[in-house]
This record gives sequence, structure tokens and C-alpha cells, in this order.
Amino acid sequence: MTVTAAKSGAAGSAAWADALLLSFAQGGYVRAEPSILQPADPFLDLSGEDIRKSLYLTTDASGEELCLRPDLTIPVARDYLASGRAGQPAGFSYLGPVFRYRGGQPSEFLQAGIESFGRQDRAAADAEMLALALEAAAAFGQTDVEIRTGDVALFNALLDALDLYPVWRRRLIKDFNRKVSLTEDIERLTLATAPGRNEYEGVLAALAGSDRKAALALVADLMSIAGAATNVGGRTVAEIADRFLEQSTLKAGALPRDAVTIIKRFLAISGDPDESVAQLRALASDAQLNITAATDELENRVGFMAARGIDTKRTRFSTSFGRGLDYYTGFEFELHRKGNGIEPLVAGGRYDGLMTQLGATTPIPAVGFSVWIETLVQLGAVKGSAA
Repeated sequence: MTVTAAKSGAAGSAAWADALLLSFAQGGYVRAEPSILQPADPFLDLSGEDIRKSLYLTTDASGEELCLRPDLTIPVARDYLASGRAGQPAGFSYLGPVFRYRGGQPSEFLQAGIESFGRQDRAAADAEMLALALEAAAAFGQTDVEIRTGDVALFNALLDALDLYPVWRRRLIKDFNRKVSLTEDIERLTLATAPGRNEYEGVLAALAGSDRKAALALVADLMSIAGAATNVGGRTVAEIADRFLEQSTLKAGALPRDAVTIIKRFLAISGDPDESVAQLRALASDAQLNITAATDELENRVGFMAARGIDTKRTRFSTSFGRGLDYYTGFEFELHRKGNGIEPLVAGGRYDGLMTQLGATTPIPAVGFSVWIETLVQLGAVKGSAA
């Protein structure tokens, strides 16, 4: 991939982005141009309500909540699902403005990227995305970057193997996706609830050991009997059910100490990907956990990365690494300028679950990344001159 033209300022950003997009097209990724105005619900449902404060929202005449697109992954995925190629392998590239509140930074900025749908060779597709992301950064003169990777599928596999109460599993996954301190929350969950009578003692007893579906049904029935609306005190049925589930589970007992020990050991694994694989296998053996499939997928991915010419010794893998978005289901990565631990230059990952959440009738594998064009240009390390 070679980019050969640049200009200064916003025009420079666009020129370099256009050249980058051309290189993506030459690699077989077709240009996608989704609408700027999008339904807000997919972003709120799939990225979490935390994103609401960053969105630019409006409402149409029918009452549907709309927003200026805050990123391009969901819009590109929606257009793919609405097309005749839905379910088939297809790759798309994009370039365009996105809009979201970012504090003191501009709320409108350019984003380029790639989304790949329908490929069943997941490990190879993951490695290809990382290789293309590195090429994209190199096209802007950023060749010596920090490569940070993780895999939320490993954490999910660990929680499944530990066979925790559903509410604990949801809570820990939520914390993982929100990048909060898992260690602090784990410590809190190891403490049994204080003695005392809860006014909802009967409800909590009925919910003990229930799953979320059963809790939703019970709370909906109780609200119907009480003649309550679809929400109480600003909380929806789902939010009330989740709160009751958490309280009932905590009353049933603390998070098991052996599970706490295993989770902490898991979250401490980081460094060289090959060494991390060895540590994961040792943990699985010591704790008699079945996380083999997820660990094999990681090992396969590392092999494909090496085959793509990526120096895996330069890659930092961490079991606790996550990008803070609910819809990621597997491989996640960020490329950073050396010494800059905050804003990524390129970032992405695997989001297989997103497609069914957006309406696909069967699961569709999906992986991609976004390039922060203006961040790369502002670094002042662009090589080349205007044509």
C-alpha cells in the first residue's frame, strides 16, 4: 500500500484519505457511502447508553429518534444487510465525516476504514485486518507503532467455564466492556450482603438462581398487576429486572473465592502473544477449565499474523484489553504512536454478534477497523509532497 500525495490542513487530510481509500479499493474493498443521518437506536442499543451524551440527536415527524452518524461501522453493516449480498463474503471501505461530542476537540471529523463481512476463516481475517491497519498507519509515516491486542472471546469463555450465576457473568462482562476496574468490582462481589430485611424480600427469593428472561417476565407481570406503566421512576422493566437479579444473587452468597483467584490470574496475563498462549493453557490445566477453543483461536490468529509479516514480538497482548464497546465479540486491537497511550491511530476488531442484533436471520462473521485520519495528519510525520 502506497500513498503518494498530501496537502496541509483539512485539504491535506482529505487528499491522504482519498489516496488511502484508493489503496483499499485496489485490495478488493468496495467503497461504501452510508447516509449521514441514521436511526439512533442501533447506536444506543449496541454501543451502550453511555454513548447518548456524545450523539447529536433529533426526532423526525413520526417520533423516531435519529442521529448524525457517530461512526461508520454500524451504518456500513446496516447497508450491507439491506443489500443483495447479505450473508455472502463482502468487503467494504469507507471515508467520510462522523459526528460526536469529544470535549475540546472538533465534533466533526473524517474517518476511513474497512469492514469485512461473511468470512468464515476468522483467524485469517483478523490477521488481515491488523496487517491492513499497519499499512494504513505506515502510509502516513507511522511505521514504529505500539500494537495493543486483546480478545473478549477469551474472557467470555473463562466465565462460561466457571459456570457463574448469569447476573455475575453479565456484571463482569459489562465492567470489561466499560473498562472499569474489574479487580475492584470482583472484590465487592466477594462480600456477602449485610443482614437485614429488604422490602422486596419475596421478589428476591423468587428470583434466586433465575436467568434474565425469567426475571424480565416476573417483573413485567408484577408491574402489570400493580397497574404500573412500562417504567417506574425512570427505570425500564429490563433495568428493574437486572437490579433485582443482582440483589437476589448477592443475597444467595458471595462470588466464590476460587473463581476470584482464577479471574485475577487470567486478567494478569499480558505481553508476548505466544507466551500468553502458554500462560492460558497452564491456567486452564491448573484450574481444570475448558477454554481450549478460544485459546486455539488466539494461537491460530498469531500464526496468521506472522504469515502476514507482522512481527508478533512487537505485539502486546493482554487478556484485560478491551475497546469499551458492547458489540465486540472477539479480537480487538489498537495502534498507538509510541509514547501516546490515549488516542489510537487505527483501531478495530471482531463483532460477529452485531449482525444478528441488526436484523440478520443467521449469524454473519464481521471484522473491521477505523483510521483516525486527522490524528495521523496532525502528527506531522506524513511523508511525501503534494502532487
